[in-house]
Amino acid sequence: MKKYLFLILLISCTAFSQKKTAKANPNLESITLGGGCYWCIEAIFENLEGVKTVVSGFSGGTTKNPSYEEVCTGKTGHAEVVKITYEKSKTNLDEILKVFFTVHDPTTLNRQGADVGTQYRSAIFYSNESQRKTALEIINELNKNKVYNNPIVTKVEPFKNFYEAEEYHQDYYEYNQNKPYCRLVIQPKLEKFEKVFKDRLKKK
Repeated sequence: MKKYLFLILLISCTAFSQKKTAKANPNLESITLGGGCYWCIEAIFENLEGVKTVVSGFSGGTTKNPSYEEVCTGKTGHAEVVKITYEKSKTNLDEILKVFFTVHDPTTLNRQGADVGTQYRSAIFYSNESQRKTALEIINELNKNKVYNNPIVTKVEPFKNFYEAEEYHQDYYEYNQNKPYCRLVIQPKLEKFEKVFKDRLKKK
């Protein structure tokens, strides 16, 4: 409970402002995050106000156009990730990362629960200096305030590539809610998110 209260406090003190960059739509920005199985992270961010799209895929490795089976071997160097595109007028990177650090364990190296391997590592793939700075500031703040019992091991790395996962991985929770993994692993994370960020849920 301590870490959730601290994250809420951080959010309430954060102004929703980010420097605009020259893009086709300056109100849109993307960040790529790895926090264990992408089915979990995707289901959560699809419910956050201000998030426009969430795409499951692979990032951080060397194998081009990897399949899910190849990534599962742990030999491609890729992590399971989600590419999140959000509207900066409705949310910002601070909030995105505070949700991220609430719904997965950033202190376990190459592991989230029963999912073990480098493909399940905790990682933030930044696209610009502003994203890198924000990520490091939040990690330092969480470590300084001892929000977790152990140090955060999340890797903060420059974005190099993103390969979209196969179609059946997209919106996985939405179409498979009754499957054991969804009920036992994803649903508890989703409930935690809905409790902590209840005022930031996307209106349906």
